[in-house]
Amino acid sequence: MKLTKKVLALSLSLAMASAMGVTTYASDVSTAATYSITINNAMGKYKAYQVFEGDLTTNVLSNVRWGDGVTPFEYGGTDDAAEIAKKLEGEDNDSDAVKSFASLAASRVNDNCTEVTASGGAAQITNLAPGYYVILNSDVADGEAISRYILQVTKNQTINNKAAKPEFEKKIKDINDTTDIEYSDWQDSADYDIGDKIPFQLKGTVASDYSEYDEYYFAFHDVEEKGLTFDESTVEVSVDGAKIASNLYKLKTSNTDKCTFEVVFADLKTIGSVHAGSVITVDYKSTLNSNAVLGEEGNVNKAKLEYSNNPNDSQGGKGSTPWDNVIVFTYKVVINKVDGDNNNAPLSGAEFTLNKKLKDGSTKDIAVVKNTAGTKFTFSGLDDGDYVLTETTTPSGYNTIAPITFKVTAAHDIVWTTQKRDDVLTSLSGNKVEGEITLVADKKEGSLTSDVVNKSGSTLPSTGGIGTTIFYVVGVILMLGAGVLLVTKKRMSANR
Repeated sequence: MKLTKKVLALSLSLAMASAMGVTTYASDVSTAATYSITINNAMGKYKAYQVFEGDLTTNVLSNVRWGDGVTPFEYGGTDDAAEIAKKLEGEDNDSDAVKSFASLAASRVNDNCTEVTASGGAAQITNLAPGYYVILNSDVADGEAISRYILQVTKNQTINNKAAKPEFEKKIKDINDTTDIEYSDWQDSADYDIGDKIPFQLKGTVASDYSEYDEYYFAFHDVEEKGLTFDESTVEVSVDGAKIASNLYKLKTSNTDKCTFEVVFADLKTIGSVHAGSVITVDYKSTLNSNAVLGEEGNVNKAKLEYSNNPNDSQGGKGSTPWDNVIVFTYKVVINKVDGDNNNAPLSGAEFTLNKKLKDGSTKDIAVVKNTAGTKFTFSGLDDGDYVLTETTTPSGYNTIAPITFKVTAAHDIVWTTQKRDDVLTSLSGNKVEGEITLVADKKEGSLTSDVVNKSGSTLPSTGGIGTTIFYVVGVILMLGAGVLLVTKKRMSANR
């Protein structure tokens, strides 16, 4: 019988089995007609199947025969229950021989069992007659792992579930390229400009019971929303900080299970440097693209770890961690062009350029927005930082505004502990640095909106007005001056 993938724990209980070399106390033997096993840190439902039964005398189980919980099977060249028990005598309860026998017994169980459900982290299996028992659990919680503990029980016994599971986390780095050169530490949220390449990391820690497995499956599953574009050329996989060759794992991008990509170790045991506690990391970058969602909904990237969770199941029982999420935010600036000489009525005919100031003193071109027939200008996909808005085309008859400098500031939780998306972005604001602008923030939409005012130029005087009178007066004065100069010259000539 094939073991199910949901076997959580497998143990061989020897209730009063001297053949296993177990010593018991006379008081326990003389007073207990039945026995119990209590499992701490238990998970789900446990079923106890009697493998062998027999006659109990003090510390000895004699007349050993097959119990009613299994179909008899051959072990070590014999199917005689007493001979099999004798072969197991003296074996450590976690030896290969006992593990092999317990696995085989588990594959031969029938419907006869004693069942109990864990309560408060413990499961107690009671009313067990003297004999050998295999204990299975078929209800595996997602994210849990299987323990291979083999125990010898000759009295009422309490054991601790040794099940171990890997640890997993997904993180992202952040940078404000106006104020920072280096990325932040790994965290759960960030904001970026559209077009930026964003660093992500997956990190899995190998479980402490790694040595219990003959083979060990280990696979990262990553899912990006439409606003992120995965770049498979940036993938780097490391074991304990040392980069490993790409032929030691498989990078899948086929999207067969709705994942953006997977990094799969079919058998982690083939990498000799891996051990219990080893940290496997996957570093990669994705680009924030034009499909990015603006505002507090953000753009989520989630991942989980799938791993071997049953050292007793050679068929490959697997579990997985819960999804771990990170989120990327981006924003927009909306400029409304208005007529300062006409009650701030909408004014068409403008064109704007937006640039971002960088830490090194240079600037990054963000966008040029032309809307000569309209009055609204939207710059989408902005990170926090300092920006310069320049009017490159001015409505006819109006004065060009001086460049405007403003600062976009956003705050978000760098440790995201809930599944809610709209709680992560905690604030968004825009502040004037230089020029005439007042930005009004809408955190939900991720927008900063402001009117930008143009005023008309000075009107030239009309023909026939004071302007022409001035020209006439200046002309008369010039003529009079010329006449005086001429008379003066003639008198000076006559006097010679």
